[in-house]
Amino acid sequence: MANEDDENIAVNLTRADLLLINNALNEVCNGVHIEDFEFQTRLGVSREEASALLRRISERLREAAG
Repeated sequence: MANEDDENIAVNLTRADLLLINNALNEVCNGVHIEDFEFQTRLGVSREEASALLRRISERLREAAG
C-alpha cells in the first residue's frame, strides 16, 4: 500500500469507527475465504497489504485503550 505515489490523508474517526474498520479488515483477512488471486481483484490490495493495515489499526486501538 505504500509507494512513492501515495499520500497521507488525515481522517478524524471515533474509536467505534476505527474498531468497525478493524473488525471488517480482520474478517476479510482472516475470516471469510477469498482466494489470494481474487483478494487483489476484489479489494485492490494484496492480502499482505490489508493485513499490514490491520496490524497498524490494531496497534493504535491497543494504544488508545492503554
